Amino acid sequence: MNTSSSTTGSRALDRLLDLGTLPVVCTVLTGLVALYIFLVAFGNITDPDTNEAFVRHVLAMDTTFQDEDLMWRAITNKTVQDVAYVAIIVWESLTAVVLFWATAAWGRAFRTGQFDRPRRLSTVGLLMFEVLFLGGFITIGGEWFAMWQSKTWNGLDPAFRNAMIAAVALVLIHLQAREPSATS
Repeated sequence: MNTSSSTTGSRALDRLLDLGTLPVVCTVLTGLVALYIFLVAFGNITDPDTNEAFVRHVLAMDTTFQDEDLMWRAITNKTVQDVAYVAIIVWESLTAVVLFWATAAWGRAFRTGQFDRPRRLSTVGLLMFEVLFLGGFITIGGEWFAMWQSKTWNGLDPAFRNAMIAAVALVLIHLQAREPSATS
């Protein structure tokens, strides 16, 4: 039996198995969420009419049950609606920047074995993601502006999916695991 090829095969297998470690999972998840929110922001910038209409209708509450006890919450001023839409895009863009930065930090951490900084950066970016989808769309849009009442302009399901993706990523990022050494 050739021990050098056996040792080489063992090292190759160890390197392959390193891809199954928690830091790699965190890096990939952070990068995928970064790419997703970047594409969302890019879509909103390059095709503003599609999602701008969504924001306008949710804020105007014009497809809800029209309950007079709630309609005082409606925002029908187009300037205010436009400001809200631009604020959403800015928030999405900043979230993408933070998450791409975190992904790069994860990549650098494999050389040093120090995963605290990328973990914290990912946490900030994912919390920004949660603020947008759980805070903005589910809480403010869904409850304050009664988006749940609309058959046409109800974004609760996609917002919930997005919030859950970030929540799962946050849990995984904060799990304690044996992390691969910088020298392996």
